[in-house]
Amino acid sequence: MQPIFAAPTPDAIPLIAVYSDDLEATIANLPNAAADWLRGMGFDASIGACAVLPNSDGSIKAAYVGLGAKGQARVRFVLAAGAAKLPAATYALDTTQTGPALDEVALGLLLSTYRFDRYKSVSAAKQSFIAPAGIDATRIEALAAGECLTRDLINTPASDMGPEELESAAHNLAETHGATCSVILGDDLLDHNFPLIHTVGRASPRAPRLIDMFWGKKGPKLTLVGKGVCFDTGGLNLKPGGSMGLMKKDMGGAATVLGLAHMIMALKLDLQLRVLIPAVENSVDGSAFRPGDVLTSRKGLTVEINNTDAEGRLVLADALALADEDRPDCIISMATLTGAARVAVGPDIAPFFTTDDAMARALPQAASETADPVWQLPFHDPYEGMIEPQIADLDNAPAGGFAGSITAALFLRRFVTDTPYTHFDIYGWNPTAAPARPKGGGGMGARAILAALPEVLGL
Repeated sequence: MQPIFAAPTPDAIPLIAVYSDDLEATIANLPNAAADWLRGMGFDASIGACAVLPNSDGSIKAAYVGLGAKGQARVRFVLAAGAAKLPAATYALDTTQTGPALDEVALGLLLSTYRFDRYKSVSAAKQSFIAPAGIDATRIEALAAGECLTRDLINTPASDMGPEELESAAHNLAETHGATCSVILGDDLLDHNFPLIHTVGRASPRAPRLIDMFWGKKGPKLTLVGKGVCFDTGGLNLKPGGSMGLMKKDMGGAATVLGLAHMIMALKLDLQLRVLIPAVENSVDGSAFRPGDVLTSRKGLTVEINNTDAEGRLVLADALALADEDRPDCIISMATLTGAARVAVGPDIAPFFTTDDAMARALPQAASETADPVWQLPFHDPYEGMIEPQIADLDNAPAGGFAGSITAALFLRRFVTDTPYTHFDIYGWNPTAAPARPKGGGGMGARAILAALPEVLGL
């Protein structure tokens, strides 16, 4: 789905946003019949409230949506909450907002039209919106399209989104933007020294692979690495059924970096982009790797396997080692890596770790301007001992249960030695519906990263 703004038309329906504080004044300025109609409809301007005023022929004259009380900062994309409930038609927003607030409104309107209806026999009609004056419509459309790509990839069940289909999505994106995309497949991973990617994926009949995309010929080098575990059974440390139900989203890191890559390429940023996705399915058969195994990574570091369900950091390790060999100016990894991150900050915030002071400064400000919340967690060096077992260099699943997100990030940092590195431990899923964010797959951190790149890379 490519969400775009509707072409301006004189028939567009005025869309009027109202704070509950201003409701009485707004109604008082209307003709008596219109005022009585809104009151009769029970329109109270609360968040999510909407009402339409009819013409004499029954068509819609104007639409009203509620914004709740002024100063309420608890809801992102608040205008979209009511706009999504309006009848299918084309609307033109009437607003005095400017700057980042207006950008958030415009993006929310586009995202409110998102539907994952691939498996529906009938697609419901939906609203369309004219771009509000004062926004960069091309940029907002690129942000929305990148987010919708991420949502589509995560929402697609593993039966239709395995490593091969994830590869196809990367090829399609590369073709759209004139990028190049190559793949190392199956046993060839061993020949090219990607042993951890091969080991995690070898038990599945769907061959593991490393997807490698390049775009841009000038400017600083940015490498994005996304965890592409298309389904995670847990391996021999099999997950219980309740924990396996959402594992189609375990490729949410890959989906998010592809969405971010679309934004970067669509906006033609002056940089050289590389996207690396280790795409695997963590399955169970006689060739599955075992607890207690010691594996040697691309970097040469050995890893003791103490839980086969901690496989995401393994496939990322080989990809990060390759990324570091190229000496880019910035490496960013994104992964649905640990439940500990969700316990720490919940499903709505993207926690990140970074060795890059410029990134640490730029991301929080960028996040506040793009309605894309992030929070920095520490690479806490005293915890390094927790990831060092007795018989190998590294432990993929330290015992004890403490600081799980931090120890996973420290594990990944061992594979990036020469490049500023930022790691996002995302959830990739909206557990409940919210304005412009239906229940299901969702991107996290991509807009904040995009907005931070000019400062971080000097664009």
